[in-house]
Amino acid sequence: MNLFDLGIVLSVAFLLAALSSLHLSGTITSHGLRANAPRAITIQPGQTVAPLPKPGSRTIGQGTAVGTVYRLTNGQLVYVQQAPPKPTR
Repeated sequence: MNLFDLGIVLSVAFLLAALSSLHLSGTITSHGLRANAPRAITIQPGQTVAPLPKPGSRTIGQGTAVGTVYRLTNGQLVYVQQAPPKPTR
């Protein structure tokens, strides 16, 4: 085995390591490759769809806070809904 063969073996090993880091196991099936199907969003009659504002842009309007979003140390976002205000008598 010469250095060229060793280089080929190492490059294939690095390629396999890089592909395994992409977590493609859900995409590769026994029937070949399949595209990740987009999740369906169901819109009820009467509902409207509006685009989200771009990051860093400001939205002007009136409203009330409905909750808080926290980013965990692993990068996951968690939404905590505020309790509705208690009626005062």
